[in-house]
Amino acid sequence: MSKRIAITTIGTRGDVQPYLALALELRKRGYSVVVGAPSDFADEVLNLGIEFCDLGGNIRAFLKQSNFEHASENFLLNMPALLQQGQEIVEQAARNSWKMVQGADAIIMNINTSFAIDFGEAMDIPTIMSALQPLNSTGEFPICSFGIPDMGRALNWLSHTATIVQQAYYDFPRDKLRKELMGLEPRKNSGFFKDTDGKNLVTLYAYSPLVSPRPRDWPKTAIVTGYWRLEDQTGWEPSKKLQDFLSLGEPPIYVGFGSMPFGAERNTQLLKEAVSISGKRVVVASGWGGIKDDNLPKNVMAISKAPHDKLLKYMSAVVHHGGAGTTAAGLYAGKPTFVVPQAIDQPYWGRRVHELGCGPEPVLLKKLTPQILAHAFNEMTNFSPYKIAAKDVADELAKEDGPDKAILHIERVMRNYVPHDQRHQKASFMTGFGS
Repeated sequence: MSKRIAITTIGTRGDVQPYLALALELRKRGYSVVVGAPSDFADEVLNLGIEFCDLGGNIRAFLKQSNFEHASENFLLNMPALLQQGQEIVEQAARNSWKMVQGADAIIMNINTSFAIDFGEAMDIPTIMSALQPLNSTGEFPICSFGIPDMGRALNWLSHTATIVQQAYYDFPRDKLRKELMGLEPRKNSGFFKDTDGKNLVTLYAYSPLVSPRPRDWPKTAIVTGYWRLEDQTGWEPSKKLQDFLSLGEPPIYVGFGSMPFGAERNTQLLKEAVSISGKRVVVASGWGGIKDDNLPKNVMAISKAPHDKLLKYMSAVVHHGGAGTTAAGLYAGKPTFVVPQAIDQPYWGRRVHELGCGPEPVLLKKLTPQILAHAFNEMTNFSPYKIAAKDVADELAKEDGPDKAILHIERVMRNYVPHDQRHQKASFMTGFGS
């Protein structure tokens, strides 16, 4: 009978797709795999032939709330309601995940589903943490979630204590559910990367060490595997309308703001003016609502969605919000990239793209002007060093196999896992031997 692995993740598309790539590879190796994710992604998971568990929580609806969009404008007014709603999403995901993991031989989670650490303790099975951003504490750079500049080793290290606050947010549902669902005592230790006994969990970082090199001061349990890249499984081809648009001139620039559905009216007007100034052709993703796709100029074509690994082959350059997944897609495609980050880890990936020489310095979306965007359009299509660097990075990324490396470590963890009763027997034996 094949080993069963449960994968649990919540968030936007970028928080789900890498786990689907891993699930497909695990299934090829003969494992039984179930993926728990928000209801938004049910069709996508099932269409891949992967067993799906609905963790609830419509993330798209959550993000579209006006108080989320304007939270930074009035933090004290808006954030309490958002935090409460977010915790409700996490709690529902935990309850549904608990049902899903029954019968599993191992659990793979991300930091948004750190409640699965408790599941592993209750079921006495191995749990493996994973992340799409570099989150273990380090002195080499500050925490990547807040756009903080490098402050030197001591302050960089100190900045990572912010994860303690973040952990407390996720811990509230955990503290409640440990007793209610699992019959466990209160946790002895906390942290995204430690089990209840305080031991470091193996943590798999699903991005390339070329794009974000592994800090030398990380624990050995923190492993950078390479990207878990979900290649198109649908056989997608450009529609007749898109083919006609592509044939009308030079390759267009792709513009997409990912799963952050904010400021659609401003984004659209900004794009129109930038296109007018630069004269460039653009394919824009309307996605989850970050752009209005009506009344666009003739040299702009809107598409609802398309697999990045296929679509970007037809583009000359890429403009995006800096999500980890979209960043990977642009780099794999070997296209010059301009990042217009909005929040969380997006400024970090924007800086890394620029530092790799693959595109202009990132500009926050809220500070972006038509003139800046038009200038970026022209730079990416006319400045040869961006094109050369982007191609070089793509060539190196093509040599990596993130899922394969991840599975090597998953299998090692499963193979070396010692059940609690055997640990206690060994401890008792050693105590008796010593006496």
